[in-house]
Amino acid sequence: QVQLVESGGGLVQPGGSLRLSCAASGSIASINAMGWYRQAPGKQRELVAVVTSRGITNYANSMKGRVTISRDNANNAVYLQMNSLKPEDTAVYYCNADLRKTSWGGTTEYWGRGAQVTVSS
Repeated sequence: QVQLVESGGGLVQPGGSLRLSCAASGSIASINAMGWYRQAPGKQRELVAVVTSRGITNYANSMKGRVTISRDNANNAVYLQMNSLKPEDTAVYYCNADLRKTSWGGTTEYWGRGAQVTVSS
């Protein structure tokens, strides 16, 4: 059983900052990419940022310069530092991991349950 658990969401004023954390636990042999996605009401889920096991990052254009993704491979964790938040950043933020449960098996994608981020004055 693999679980991804997010934390750090909440209410923040426009221009403020939040740091999201996600920890993967369970039967995990290795993790390839880890990332963050978000889904606003009435919209499709979209990529925010992703980081590979080697530390290569990719960011959504809408978030570039305002977010930083980082990863702790030893603890199977990924973080998202968000700055200069805008009301349009309001969404549920989901953690994602592409991982192997055994060293000989293929990869499977797992999702967390999501963390609500609300940007409002």
